[in-house]
Amino acid sequence: MTKRTAIVTGGTRGIGRAISLALKETGALVAATYAGNDEAAKAFTAETGVKAFKWDVGDYEACKAGVAEIERAQGPT
Repeated sequence: MTKRTAIVTGGTRGIGRAISLALKETGALVAATYAGNDEAAKAFTAETGVKAFKWDVGDYEACKAGVAEIERAQGPT
C-alpha cells in the first residue's frame, strides 16, 4: 500500500488503532479520525506518527470536509 492514503474511522483507539498501525506498517499514509477526545488523539499522534482528524462520521457534510482536510494535509486519497 505504499503511497496510498488510508482513512480509518475511530482510528485512534481500540480496533481502529490496531488497524491504523497495521496499515502504517504496510507503508500506507494513514489518517485516523476521532470524535471527541482531543488529548487522547494528540497522544496517539505523538506516539505513532499517525495524524488524527476530528469529525463526526455520521454527518455527511462533515465527512466531505474531513476528507478535503486530509487531502490538504497529506495529499489525495
